[in-house]
Amino acid sequence: MSESSAEAVVAATANVAGAAGAANWRRAGIVGAAIGVLAAGAAAGVAVERLTVGRGMRKKARLALDATGPYGSLRGTPGRAVADDGTELYYEIDEVEVAPTTADEGASGSRRRRLFGRKAPAPVTVVFSHGYCLGQDSWHFQRAALRGLVRAVYWDQRSHGRSGRGRSQADGVPVGIDQLGRDLKAVIDAAAPEGPLVLAGHSMGGMTMMALADQYPALIRDRVAAVALIGTSSGKLGEVNFGLPVAGVNAVRRVLPGVLKALGSQAELVEKGRRATADLFAGLIKRYSFGSKDVDPAVARFAERLIEATPIDVVAEFYPAFTEHDKSGALPGFRDVPVLILAGDKDLVTPSSHSEAIADVLPDAELVIVPDAGHLVMLEHPETVTDRLADLLVRSGTVPAANVGGHGSTAQQPGR
Repeated sequence: MSESSAEAVVAATANVAGAAGAANWRRAGIVGAAIGVLAAGAAAGVAVERLTVGRGMRKKARLALDATGPYGSLRGTPGRAVADDGTELYYEIDEVEVAPTTADEGASGSRRRRLFGRKAPAPVTVVFSHGYCLGQDSWHFQRAALRGLVRAVYWDQRSHGRSGRGRSQADGVPVGIDQLGRDLKAVIDAAAPEGPLVLAGHSMGGMTMMALADQYPALIRDRVAAVALIGTSSGKLGEVNFGLPVAGVNAVRRVLPGVLKALGSQAELVEKGRRATADLFAGLIKRYSFGSKDVDPAVARFAERLIEATPIDVVAEFYPAFTEHDKSGALPGFRDVPVLILAGDKDLVTPSSHSEAIADVLPDAELVIVPDAGHLVMLEHPETVTDRLADLLVRSGTVPAANVGGHGSTAQQPGR
């Protein structure tokens, strides 16, 4: 970011923060802007443009978008798993009716089950793992399309969504991707203890699946029927430039860990800053979430709500884990099952080159690079993502045919 752009951000932040005499709000606004600029990069021009519209009008627009686009409203049967450190992990199950076989139909079949203890085999369960600063609702469109077709588990990673704050982290233990892999194992044990599994993960969720494979290879070998890795990476995230010039990204890498740690220790102040600079963050979120210019405003607003719901101390807590993440050695564990690798061609967070690197290790996998798509490809191009997921389910024998209604289109009724 240029010096003039940085000055523009600070000036805009001060304007949003309130009256000239409100020193605390200005301070909060500048701190909030700092985390946005350092963590996400520039987009100052977008932020300033948004600030030319009255605050009241912007607030009304956000409320209107929330009302007309109730994405994330789908709910299932709730449950809680307990991680190895005692953290409660929230999940929901979308069940599906299992049709009886010919042998099981009728009274005689029922009597046979009573006499000999026969029961239908456990159905395939698709387990969806979400990304950093998101939650299970980020799979809204895929959930809407797959409901009734397959048993599915959606869960919130520790310290995200409805899951509990990581207990180890409250005691000062750094969170790592290996811990997330163990968390996923706890969710599987609680929500899908039997039957075949299909694992689907976006961004950090894909890394979580790699950590599961690294620590529990027998589970992958014995139960996993297919894998979907969406907008994720097996390592070398410390080399990502986030679309910034080399000098800029080097500066960010030097100061960001310390800045995040400092801001995480002033969570209350920074949260005020995030609220005061909501429009600035909206511009940054849009730039680093989407690749196309014509994203549905209600979907963009939904992404804002998901990301803004993540407390700043959680943002700070998880960030170091990504630079340390390296699970390329775990990828061969997925070689014996159908694999989908999908990424947006304009992803600035986990660039498509990282998906291509995964495909190099898994040459039999289907690699899909989605044009005009950013990091939140499952929200930006839900039809494409759901179509490829449906095809994966068919190829793995999870569902008999790719009859997915609407393919998760943004045009469908989001609450159905």
